Amino acid sequence: MIARLHEDATPEKVAGIIKEVNGALVGALPELTELVASAADWTRACLGFDDTLHNPAFETWTHLAAAYGMLQDVREQLEVAEDGVAACPAERTDPRHHRMVNVLRSRKLLGDVLGAEAAPAPSTARSSDSDRQRAARASSPCAGTSPSTGSPSATAPPPPASRPVGQPR
Repeated sequence: MIARLHEDATPEKVAGIIKEVNGALVGALPELTELVASAADWTRACLGFDDTLHNPAFETWTHLAAAYGMLQDVREQLEVAEDGVAACPAERTDPRHHRMVNVLRSRKLLGDVLGAEAAPAPSTARSSDSDRQRAARASSPCAGTSPSTGSPSATAPPPPASRPVGQPR
């Protein structure tokens, strides 16, 4: 699915992929949601409240229950996004507008790593690898100065807060 989500994909194609992800019968998100719910139910069977100061099973259940709720929220957001994506224009906009919003893709496809062409090449003359590297530098919270602008990205998110080893999230 990720390989089909390239910049030249039509809005209808992208909306269809989101629908696949969110599909009630075989979608990846409902499956993940059920998996998390099953893990929470399994953890629930391990609960004990005899020691009021230390209850790792309850803490784990709490995290899984929170993740379950978040996944349900994600599903609702994707349902709304599906309609919004379908209404997007099929033509690309001027690239100067793209700099206003950070790239969210955080990892490469296997084809990207191995050098195989996983998605159709963009129709522009620019290199997709250089675009990807430029986007990664622009969205990286650890990036220094950008070679194209000479200053760090003003919209880069802050680095994630570190937590002590062994501490639950």
